[in-house]
Amino acid sequence: MNLRQLEYFVAIAEYGSLTRAAEHLLVSQPSLSQQISTLERELGGALFERLPRGVRLTAAGQGLLSEARATLLHVDRARWSVRRALELDAGQLDVAVTTSAAAGILPVVLRDWQERHPGIEVSLLEFPHRRALDEAVRDGAGDVAVGSLPHNWSGKVQRLGWEEFVVVLPDGDPLLEHDAVELAALEDRRWVHFAHSHGLAGVVDFCCASAGFAPRVAVRTSQVAAAPLFAAAGIGPTLVPEHIVPTALARLARPASPRLIRVVCAYTRSDWTPLTSAFLDTLRNFPWGPRPPGAFIDLH
Repeated sequence: MNLRQLEYFVAIAEYGSLTRAAEHLLVSQPSLSQQISTLERELGGALFERLPRGVRLTAAGQGLLSEARATLLHVDRARWSVRRALELDAGQLDVAVTTSAAAGILPVVLRDWQERHPGIEVSLLEFPHRRALDEAVRDGAGDVAVGSLPHNWSGKVQRLGWEEFVVVLPDGDPLLEHDAVELAALEDRRWVHFAHSHGLAGVVDFCCASAGFAPRVAVRTSQVAAAPLFAAAGIGPTLVPEHIVPTALARLARPASPRLIRVVCAYTRSDWTPLTSAFLDTLRNFPWGPRPPGAFIDLH
């Protein structure tokens, strides 16, 4: 059984005549008759009763008609959905992303995306650690991923820009008088840190170790957006990507010294599709700044 046979069957049933159905379908009557005979042999019984002037459905044909119509309707809907998706008028895009990128980069990107492609629904798959993100995408999660540069990646990777890590301090902190903050100056402070399972915990530990100390912890959070709020409240300094610092708290953030950066990229398991390519174009429109001068530590 194939779609053409079902289309022929429905046309004959609706017109009640092989001749009229053949004229409607723009096929020869013998070809139409042959296809219906093949279908009847496969199903094991007659679908039409041949009359002197036309045909009528048998009981078996009546049982098939509603299912055949439903099948053809589903096929039409599937074709329509595919065409709309290829034309970026409708569909769904699954974006796998680190929580820091979700909080700091995607709000601007998704606002731009919504203006460009309002018919495409975006679902975010958020991961607290970049290794968990890489593993999930390798296993089939997401249509496109946004995060740090993946290791040993066989699919497509597109570098987008840099994210710089900044120190957030409470209002009135004397270190805010400086253009940048040396992490060693925060050795005696208790820090707003991240949960051990969060990728930024390793970043903070690595940066502090590079400055010669291990941070003492005041509080650990798994919510990346909460860290600058806690720091601003005076709980302790924190080190976060600049993108996630709310505009209202930007005056409390200072670049670390030396300046700490991490590359941000988009990647996928295979070739870019029309949908993921469109999202990549939107990501490129994010206001990525140039590599900060003097930055030499690339946090992978």
